[in-house]
Amino acid sequence: MKSNVIIVMPAYNAEKTLEKTIEDIPKDFANEIILVDDASKDNTVEIARRLDLTIIVHNKNKGYGANQKTCYDEALKRDADIVIMIHPDYQYDGRLSPLFAELIEKGICDVVLGSRVRTRKECLESGMPLYKYLSNRILTILENIITGQNLSEWHTGYRAYSRKVLETIPYHRNSNDFVFDSQFLFQAVYFGFKMGDLPVPCRYMHEASSVNFRRSIIYGVGTVITLFQFVLQKLGLVKVEIFESRNGQKKER
Repeated sequence: MKSNVIIVMPAYNAEKTLEKTIEDIPKDFANEIILVDDASKDNTVEIARRLDLTIIVHNKNKGYGANQKTCYDEALKRDADIVIMIHPDYQYDGRLSPLFAELIEKGICDVVLGSRVRTRKECLESGMPLYKYLSNRILTILENIITGQNLSEWHTGYRAYSRKVLETIPYHRNSNDFVFDSQFLFQAVYFGFKMGDLPVPCRYMHEASSVNFRRSIIYGVGTVITLFQFVLQKLGLVKVEIFESRNGQKKER
């Protein structure tokens, strides 16, 4: 039986790129595309309606992490077997989404990430700022060493999860800001899920949303803090709420 695949899009001011992003997704691949709008100030919602997407609108701006929480809640309510997050800013190639789903459907991975980091040349020529490239590489190497993973990029917004991942990880305890992404991956490691990645083109453009330098620093610091929390939790020295299972007991896997 075909898996119920739902694509979720955490959106904020994506009017210039939303339609191009949707056009890349293979027709009839996903059972549903859910766009959660975080109180955009442009015409994102109007364009989403024209594209016949399922739309959830926050009545105020709650943050990127909070947006994802709504995305995953809605997908689970609709009995999704596989949930794929694609940013509607056209930074990620939706044509590849069936490959993400197939790796999960065949039981090869529980979590699949889209890695933009194939070569330094490609990243920088695509427009990725040098400081972002360097911080991405340094953090990814450190995260792999600490967790025992071998992912080529930890800091991508193109992700696919099995239903079991979303039912297990207590993501509502995570930040409402950008560090939500790092927290989620450390949680996936902690709860024992199988993780992998696929190469995707690196796209940076004027129309696409991008975290500024100040927010990047905050995100980086938050990621390092989460890394230390992960280590302390694994050693049993502290109990960190985001690594405790939903019912407060020890990890479920």
